[in-house]
Parts: sequence; structure tokens; C-alpha cells
Amino acid sequence: MTKLSPSVLSADLANLAKECASIESDGADLIHLDVMDGNFVPNITFGAPVIKWARHAAKIPFDVHLMIEEPIRYIEDFAAAGADIITVHYEACRDIEATIDKIHECGKKAGVSVKPCTPVDKLYPLLDKMDMALVMTVEPGFGGQGLIPETLPKIKALKNEITRRGLKIPIEVDGGIKADNIANVAEYGAEIFVAGSSVFGEQNRAKAMSKLRMAIINSKKQRKSIR
Repeated sequence: MTKLSPSVLSADLANLAKECASIESDGADLIHLDVMDGNFVPNITFGAPVIKWARHAAKIPFDVHLMIEEPIRYIEDFAAAGADIITVHYEACRDIEATIDKIHECGKKAGVSVKPCTPVDKLYPLLDKMDMALVMTVEPGFGGQGLIPETLPKIKALKNEITRRGLKIPIEVDGGIKADNIANVAEYGAEIFVAGSSVFGEQNRAKAMSKLRMAIINSKKQRKSIR
């Protein structure tokens, strides 16, 4: 099932609570919150206190993406702030299994992400512990980037491994998702789509999200008609 997780990195951060409430009413399935520390990625955004205040504005799941070094230090803070899914980077953790365990100890779902240059098979030993896998389709750190096509085979390889092992782990993709490429990305096996500028950059966000969904639906219909 296709789910959209609009990234507030492209929203009006001065009115984050209002933006979260608005995007929920417009039909988002989740809200993607990118936390950056200026070390793991060359940008700084916000921390747990900001998420805590935004949490009061929306009821849909908060999809919190920690792009920070050694996130295990802050898992309890983000869990208490209202995160529902906490995704950490494989590359940012000295002990990735301990970090996943910490997320679960806090009663939250655990996601693990890999950057474009990281082989996706690094996630395979962790699949039994994960609740979601995130494949970055741009270099993390800034919104508005174009999708890197070379990352797409990683989604298919990961999907095949998940299926082979009989697991039910959704694959999320983050970076450069637009109406003209989302259907192609979905064909590789992605199920949750982080969309920033392609949603928040539009005046009618409900229409923008509908356009993304319809692109996938229409592509599926075309494939069926060909068969």
C-alpha cells in the first residue's frame, strides 16, 4: 500500500505545528521530520523540543529521521517527544543493533537508513530486527535535490531479500520524489515515499499528494492493460 510521508524540511518551519496540522488534513499518511546535527550531514535543523510541540498539532504517525552521529544518545528524547518511527543511519552508529534495541525499548518502531554510496546488503543482517528500511535516493542533508537513478536497483535488491525471507518490512525512499518519477520508484518495490518540495512547494498540497498517488495508480493500470 502506497503511503506518503511529506517532509517538513520543505515546510515553513517558523509555523511547524500549523504545517503539521495542515498536511494531515490534506491527506498525508505520516509526517517526515528530518533531524540534522551539522556533523553527519552538512546542515542543522531542529531537535526533540521542536518535535514535542509539533506533536500536539497532528495525530498521524511522526516519521522521525535522525541524520545525526551516534543517535543512541538521544533515542529516549525523541521517543518522549512523540516520534512513532525513529530511523537512524547505518553509517552513523558504532553499534547499530544496540541502537535498534534502544528504539524498541522505548516502545517505538525502528527504521534503518543507508546513504546512496552504502551497499544495501549492509541492512540484510538487521532485517529481523527492523520495522522499516529507508533507502536514500539523494545525499542526505538538503531538500530539493534530484533523485539519483543509480540508487533504484538497491530498492529492488532489498525488496527481493525481504520477500525471500518472508518478512513484512516496508521500504521507504527519501529524495527527489516527484509525480514524474514516483511510479518508476514504486515499481522497484518502495511503499512509503518521502516528498518534500513536491508537496510543500505546491500551493494546493492535497492536490499535489493526489497527483503523486494517481501517478502510481495510473502506472499500474497501464501495466495491467499491456498484459
